[in-house]
Formats: sequence, structure tokens, C-alpha cells
Amino acid sequence: MITTELTARDLMTAAKGAARGVALLSDQEKSSALRAIADALEGATSAIVEANAQDLERGRGNGLSDAMQDRLRLDATRVAALASAVRDVADLPDPVGRVLDERTLANGLQLTQVSVPFGVVGAIYEARPNVTVDIAALALRAGNAVVLRGGTAAERTNAALVVAMRGALEAHGVDPEAIQTLDAFGREGARELMQARGLVDVLVPRGSAQLIQTVVTESAVPVIETGAGVVHIVLDDTAREDWARDIVTNAKVQRPSVCNAVETVLVTRAAAERLVPSVAAALTEAGVTIHADEGVRSLVPGAVAATEADWSTEYLSLDVSMRIVEDLDDALEHIRRYSTGHTESIITDDQAHADRFLAEVDSAVVMVNASTRFTDGGEFGFGAEVGISTQKLHARGPMGLPALTSTKWLARGVGQTRG
Repeated sequence: MITTELTARDLMTAAKGAARGVALLSDQEKSSALRAIADALEGATSAIVEANAQDLERGRGNGLSDAMQDRLRLDATRVAALASAVRDVADLPDPVGRVLDERTLANGLQLTQVSVPFGVVGAIYEARPNVTVDIAALALRAGNAVVLRGGTAAERTNAALVVAMRGALEAHGVDPEAIQTLDAFGREGARELMQARGLVDVLVPRGSAQLIQTVVTESAVPVIETGAGVVHIVLDDTAREDWARDIVTNAKVQRPSVCNAVETVLVTRAAAERLVPSVAAALTEAGVTIHADEGVRSLVPGAVAATEADWSTEYLSLDVSMRIVEDLDDALEHIRRYSTGHTESIITDDQAHADRFLAEVDSAVVMVNASTRFTDGGEFGFGAEVGISTQKLHARGPMGLPALTSTKWLARGVGQTRG
């Protein structure tokens, strides 16, 4: 454990002080500071990759799962992608100062509702060094300071990233205290962050369902809840075989360790004999283990028997559950029971089925004839991503810059008093 003379509260207090200055930066000043951060990350690539190699070596020794190792891993290509994402954020329109509503009251009082920074944004996450950069960039672009708790698995990597970003801010004339990390304080730092009401304005958890639930239930700071992804794809009676095969395989295999990867495939009984062998063969060829009900196992002898727990499991690995449902109604009922409200997709050539699916599925993102891997802030054109919210207050789905702003009302009068 790294020792420091400053306490976690000291660092959060410094972030709150820095937030006042960051909130007053112009659009151009914020963009310029972010471009300086992108340049600094690229300049520090060797140090970042070396620190990451140390974290990976320690993680393997501690039994870190393959999925978590994939999330943790940074190489030169991934560092370049992080820098590119920061530049994308720098190019986005300023979310601060947008006029959301305006009206003049009968007494002549002029009201304008505008977007404003939150102040200090906190983030708690696991083995995801990309979040260190993404959250910092988005927070700064929205005029906020940021306090990060990235977990011990990525401690050296996060430290190298934060050093590069703080150095860029300082060289650019922006208070480097606007970026803080509490990794040195371990779990106690996370607990202090969750209790820092008055210093931290909003907290975003990213990680396992257990981590997210812990933050939601224990935090005194308001939380934007991001959720686990028990993601479904439905193959209905009219689904094209090539679309079903290619979309399911992409959604599972392209990057299995992320929350928008498909975890359960539901196939209507009328389409099962036509679609299941083809889809299962493509998945098996890609190294996927299929956890299947009895109906699927009769068509795919190599599948393993699914248990009740499989239907609610976020594998984050090359595993998928597959079940035959009677019809679209049965598929919708399965999703209502087991979904975490993240992303669901249907593969169909029936417009009525597509319309029903879009209308009746209550998830943050609902798709027709597309891979669930598109649920992503970058793919949606938001630049880097705050997270994918599965709650229904403030923000839902992939969260970009507007999710890191609040609002205030400006009232302009000419001497009015209330009678």
C-alpha cells in the first residue's frame, strides 16, 4: 500500500476547490486542455504500458479472470485509442450553458433554464484503466473536477495515467487538482468517497454487479447507477439465417468481456430446427461454450445442460445460454424475468414483431436486426463514455457529456416583488 501524508478527504477537498475554476473555463480552454491530455498520454505510452504489464503480472498471480485481464490490458494500440477518444471528446459541443427552457412570466420576470457542471464527479470501478481516462476527459469537458477510485488491480496503470493527465493540465495552466485518484487508500478510500456528500456531487460505479450494488446501497453521495448486462437476442420465426448467425456471433465473440456482449439467445420453436444448428456451429467454431435447455441440446449434442442460474448470469466470457421459447410472447416473458435492463435485440423480418419488441421491452437500449455490441457511447457518437445507465432517473443507456451536467434557473427581473 502506498503511504501519503494527505488524506482521502484532503484530496477530495482539493478537487472541490479546483472545480470552481474548471467550471469557468471557456469551451476553447476546455478543448485545448483535453488535446494536451491526449498528447501527454501518447508521450507517456512506454511508462503506461510498463506499469500495465506489472499490474497484469500481479493479476495473473492473484488469479484475476481472463475477462478482467482483458479489461485491464493496455498496449500501445489501446493507449493510442484512449488518446484518440480524448480528442473526440475535445471536439464535441460544449454541454455547459445550453438553454433548455426559457419563458417570461405574466409579471415580466424572465426565466431561463441552462445546463451547468455538477462540480465534482466521483467514479468507482474495477480493472478498467480506460475508465480512468474516459471519465476524466468527460468530466473536464463538462466543466467538472473528478475523483477516481480504480481498484488495486490497475493501481500502477491508473497512477501512470493520472500523472500524465495532471501534468498536461498543469502545463496548460489548469489546476491539476481537478483530477484526483484515491487508489492509494484502498477500500477505505472507496468508503470515504461514498460518504463524501458535500465534497462529491455525483458518483458513477462501473464494474461487477456486486460492486455496483454495494455503491448504490452504501453511498451517501447521489449515484448514477450503471448495470450488469444480462443481454438477450431473440431469433424469431422469420429471422434470416445469415443475420442470426452473424449477429449472434459478433455480439458474443467480438469482445466477450464487456457488458454489451450477448449472454442469452432465445429462439422461437418454429425457427429452432432452421436456426439453432447454424448459430450453434458458428459459436462453437469461435470457442464458445453453449449452456442450453433440453430443446437446444437435442439439436446441438455438444452443448452443456443449462441450470436456472444460467439465465441470470452475466458470463463476460466465451459462454452463452440458449433456450427455445414457444413464441414472441414467451421470449418477452423470459426477458421481463431475467433481464438487467441493459440491451436486448430481436432478429426478425416481421415488422409487427419488430414494433412489438421495441414497444414492450423495457431496457435502456432495444434493437432490431443489429448486434448488441453497438450499445456504446462511442458508437452512439458521444465520444468517450461515462457508462451505460440501467436506471430511469437523470440518464439512461450510454451516457455522454450531458449526463455529467445539471441545470439551474436564471431569473432576470426589473424590480418585481411577489404579492
